[in-house]
Amino acid sequence: MKHSTYKILMISLVFGLFNCGQKNSEQSEMESENNVMKNETVEVTKAQFEQSKMTLGNLEDKPFPTVVNVNGMIDVPPANRAVVSATMGGYIKTTPWLIGDKVRKGEVLVSIENPEFVALQQQYMEINEQLTYLKAEYDRQLTMKAENITSQKSFLKAESDYKTAVATHMGLDKQLRMLNISPSKVRVGIISSVVNIYAPVSGSITKMNVTKGAYVSPATEILEIIDNKHIHLELSVFEKDIMKVKKGQHIDFKIPEISTEPFKASVYLVGTSIQENRTIKVHAHIENEADNTFLTGMFVEAAIVTESTSAKALPSEAVIEFDGAFYVLVLHKKEADTYYFSQEKVEVKESYDGFSNIENTDGFTENTQFLTKGAFSLLGG
Repeated sequence: MKHSTYKILMISLVFGLFNCGQKNSEQSEMESENNVMKNETVEVTKAQFEQSKMTLGNLEDKPFPTVVNVNGMIDVPPANRAVVSATMGGYIKTTPWLIGDKVRKGEVLVSIENPEFVALQQQYMEINEQLTYLKAEYDRQLTMKAENITSQKSFLKAESDYKTAVATHMGLDKQLRMLNISPSKVRVGIISSVVNIYAPVSGSITKMNVTKGAYVSPATEILEIIDNKHIHLELSVFEKDIMKVKKGQHIDFKIPEISTEPFKASVYLVGTSIQENRTIKVHAHIENEADNTFLTGMFVEAAIVTESTSAKALPSEAVIEFDGAFYVLVLHKKEADTYYFSQEKVEVKESYDGFSNIENTDGFTENTQFLTKGAFSLLGG
């Protein structure tokens, strides 16, 4: 019995020592791994340096802005957007355009047919013919009144009939012109049941709401035309940030679905009223807008730069993140055809426009050289 107990104790002791050794070994490996970034010196030959197109650089003073992040969309001024509708109701006779087609100002968009157009032109012809007689009768009564050979009643009736006819004639003339019907053609007997609607602006058709044969009323939006020659940003800024936004401030914006590099813009107008969602509209002009093919309605993410400070920085590709910490390669010395770099831990406050703001720069001088390109292949690879 004693022999068995002794045997069991020996076996337990052996296993305990083995497990303890294994844990110490694992812990040592982890510590070694964590210290790799701190203790290792990196050697790079001149051939490797040139083949990998590595570069050296120094700390630089770079601007790091304070920004207000907002969302918005690409839009056009009201003058560059036109909704086309009919002055009077009717049936669509022709509609040759499709969404995306480009039209010029004055081109025929659709034609509308309605018997009421004929009745309107008929009324105009009738009143036009009556005007000659009524004008003659008014002139006659005016002469007779001057000679006191007509009654006041007859004169006033002739005057009223003539002026009423003139007003009716002018009103019908205006209605015909609004329908794009020429009154001069109607006066010579050319009457049509079809009228054309013309493009009020040049641009692209973005909406087409009717088909051939459909009836449209004056309230119907037949189609929409947008001229993209001048576009802008329409941004929504929250109430808490609006006091920081001023005219002329720089804006970086992206279209998340299509762009990785930011585009440039500047604040042009700041709204003076708060919307229902507690935001204020900010209107911004895009730089070099002709060089890009933005479309109205595109969603944008923008950063309005409200102020800027200068700080010491390195290109962001020179800073490598490892295990939650940031490191750079500092040129320690160069002997013959070999570069010797030491790995230094740094603190990165923020990054902007391809540069990282380095906070702990006390150990570096203006002559300290860093590997600004190619560090990732050495530290992060």
